[in-house]
Amino acid sequence: MSSSEHFDTVVIGGGPGGVTAALRLAGRGLTVAVIEDRLVGGECHYWACNPTKTLIRPIEVLELARAVPGVREVVGSDRVDVKAVFAKRDVIIDHLDDHDIVAGMTEAGIDVVHGRGRLDGERTVVVVEPGGGERRLHAERAVILATGTRPLLPDVEGLESASPWTNRDLATMKRVPGRTIVVGGGVVGVECATILSGLGSTVTLLVRGSSLLRGSEPFAGTRVAAALGDRGVDVRFGTHVTSVERDARGGITASTGDIRLEADEIVVATGRSVNTNGLGLETVGLPGGEYVTVDDHLTAKGVEGEWLYAIGDTTGRALLSHVSQYHAGIVADVVAARAEGTLRDGAELMARDAGRLAQIIFTSPQVVEVGYTEAAARQAGFTVTTRTARYPGGLGELLILRDGFDAEAKLVVDADRDTLLGATFVGPDVADLVQAATVAVVGEVPLSVLRHVIAPHPSLSQVWNPLTAAR
Repeated sequence: MSSSEHFDTVVIGGGPGGVTAALRLAGRGLTVAVIEDRLVGGECHYWACNPTKTLIRPIEVLELARAVPGVREVVGSDRVDVKAVFAKRDVIIDHLDDHDIVAGMTEAGIDVVHGRGRLDGERTVVVVEPGGGERRLHAERAVILATGTRPLLPDVEGLESASPWTNRDLATMKRVPGRTIVVGGGVVGVECATILSGLGSTVTLLVRGSSLLRGSEPFAGTRVAAALGDRGVDVRFGTHVTSVERDARGGITASTGDIRLEADEIVVATGRSVNTNGLGLETVGLPGGEYVTVDDHLTAKGVEGEWLYAIGDTTGRALLSHVSQYHAGIVADVVAARAEGTLRDGAELMARDAGRLAQIIFTSPQVVEVGYTEAAARQAGFTVTTRTARYPGGLGELLILRDGFDAEAKLVVDADRDTLLGATFVGPDVADLVQAATVAVVGEVPLSVLRHVIAPHPSLSQVWNPLTAAR
């Protein structure tokens, strides 16, 4: 093993959060090394958000075209061109090549190391490179853990040996299975079912519980389930997969009690596991294989010296790439401020994500969620009132956007302060509403002010009007 190489900061994990933190720190004049054992750019860029949204966008556009008079009459097919969709997807994921991203980081002065990184005591990281060689890195200021998560395979007889698809396989698929079983009724499961059915697969969605999107407002799961059913997806609730088998011809058989389902592929979307196994956390007094608990400066709790940080999925605070990037900005500023001796106790350099996060679920209809659901707000101890609306309702102008516009929304209001705690929108193109809802929740804008926010006519933003009107 060579002698230690010294950097101000070592980042373990080159996903969205790790890359963003490294660039921010390098821009502040700190020396930075980033360690990544797969492709620099991470899960979101190659195997999750970016490719899956690229796959679903043509489906959305075709559905919109078929809902607009004057356009549907000239649309010649009820299916997208799968070959063209895959070609665009391949461009978006850089053909699974991180050369350009690495080149950009190198140009910014960052040392990119491909290999498996692990802690080896205070401020020390050992990297095992692909060829088996080792490098020993010493972090003068900080080690940032940005190792993310991986798909979780449940303990089901025969599942692992059947080589099931996960989000990674679906995102990079080269063919559309004729028949697909999707296991899981959460965000990834419903998005996979939407994509596959939209690309022509006959989909069976197996859900252990009694509803989809268990952590969302109930109407969101109900509407998505109905829409999937309308698309031909066979949604089966209360279904537990007991065994899976892949036959000699490559076909899949999944057993659910006495029922046997046959398909060409099975996609497992049953959760994520944090990538902290083998990370050397034990060498600094933390348990391996678990989320790293952090304070609001994103400093690891239980480690003295304020040198170890964790961001994004690794913290367990939210498994969302945009949260990883938000954390990256906070942690870069904290590390730089501590290096300069200018860190203050104010809220500016503290992560303020609890109860304020935004998420878009890219199904058809889309789902936008910001902040608390009603149930979560009540559990957190807030005194809650709600406001709901169905559309088009009295908003006939929405009919000009497309035929068959059907949507629903709900606001969760802090009754003591008359401010928004949460918002949920379900309907076509409601992703466009997410930032307005996020600003209202994070900014704690009173309803008495929101009702004077005049939405331009005619626009989707007018769905706010009945929600914020004086009562």
